[in-house]
Amino acid sequence: MAKQFFIPRGTSDILPSEIPFWQALENTARTICRLYGYQEIRTPIFEETELFARSMGQTSDVVQKQMLRVLAGPRDFQETLQNSEDSLAGVLRPEGTAAIVRSYIENDFDKRESLSKLFYMGAMFRGERPQKGRLRQFHQIGVEAIGPSSSSPYLDADVIALSVNLLKACGLTNFKLKINTLGTLENKKAFYELLKRKLQPQLTELCEDCQQRFERNVLRILDCKNEKCRTIVRQTSFGRDWLTQDSQNYFNAVKQALDMLNIVFEDDPYLVRGLDYYTHTVFEISDSSLGSQDALGAGGRYNNLVSELGGPQVDAVGFALGMERILLAQQGKNKPCDSFIDVFIIAMDAQYTKNAFLLLQEVRRCNLSADMSYQAGSLKSQMRLANKLSARFVMILGEDEIKNQEVTLKNMQNGMQEKIALNSIREKLDKLKIER
Repeated sequence: MAKQFFIPRGTSDILPSEIPFWQALENTARTICRLYGYQEIRTPIFEETELFARSMGQTSDVVQKQMLRVLAGPRDFQETLQNSEDSLAGVLRPEGTAAIVRSYIENDFDKRESLSKLFYMGAMFRGERPQKGRLRQFHQIGVEAIGPSSSSPYLDADVIALSVNLLKACGLTNFKLKINTLGTLENKKAFYELLKRKLQPQLTELCEDCQQRFERNVLRILDCKNEKCRTIVRQTSFGRDWLTQDSQNYFNAVKQALDMLNIVFEDDPYLVRGLDYYTHTVFEISDSSLGSQDALGAGGRYNNLVSELGGPQVDAVGFALGMERILLAQQGKNKPCDSFIDVFIIAMDAQYTKNAFLLLQEVRRCNLSADMSYQAGSLKSQMRLANKLSARFVMILGEDEIKNQEVTLKNMQNGMQEKIALNSIREKLDKLKIER
């Protein structure tokens, strides 16, 4: 008996019954992004390892533990969860921002436009421990606004509004938006030192990971999911005195702009992102219905990443939303179009299969979706198949229809039937297309 193969752990098949929901989400995302003036960009699914190590930070959990590397060697494209200096071919992308910035630099976007507004959709990869809402291959919708003229609190607010309105367009209403500021790089350094002073007395009470984070990057302690660590952090007052007045004014302007847009948010001084490149505004959107993995998406400003990756000194802001998370939160709240095909053609006898096949092509030439059973079967079994495909109409070819050069057209919504002469079938099909 041949070996049976199974899907790799931490991945999932997207089955035909699920595709309409994915397509509806993708269509909504494209519509909203274009409404805000963003253009779609597509980058490779693997990049140089150093691109993400430099952008996300060598001490980030993603770089330390989660990157899926692509190895060059006797076996092309071997994947491993282990860190390796042999990862010559690169790494499967764990997020989209660094790849977009790489493309922005490589394709000289800054020489063509003062503000590049880009959006993307696609698969990302991380060596996570799989659970509901957290996969090793997952999909994101993201936007990035990059360029010399991108430094404005109003753009921050507009990007946040885009993410909120995209989720609302997907039928979600119970999510929560949290925002914070990290200030400039100099402000972050001051905050870093403040955190070390404040948390030093309780260092031994922190989890093992946070004790290591204390030495490598103390900011990451604020993002720890360990309940004891979270309690210690919440009981420690940090204030915002480490921010310069300009940074405070910038953040206040972002909040005022969100108020103008009637976007409800929570100002959370403990919110930080797990990636090194963020400066100034950071935000996160969560939905409690998702359970422990409740983040729908997150984003913020990253004013130094482009120059750190070898490009010009330009500012940027963006976000990414998890598509699987959105679909989980949508369950029971939306429904894609019921009709899968327009016309299903039934041959009442095997000898009429040729006629049905030719009619099938004629229907498709009229830009109507159509299908048929390629094996003879009873009317009942073929009608059952038409129902399974959610056909709007059924065309029946039997002995009488062939003799009279006509077809029987049945409306599957109301059950009405009519005879259509074959020489006027195109005219009828054009009407069906208009009514669709």
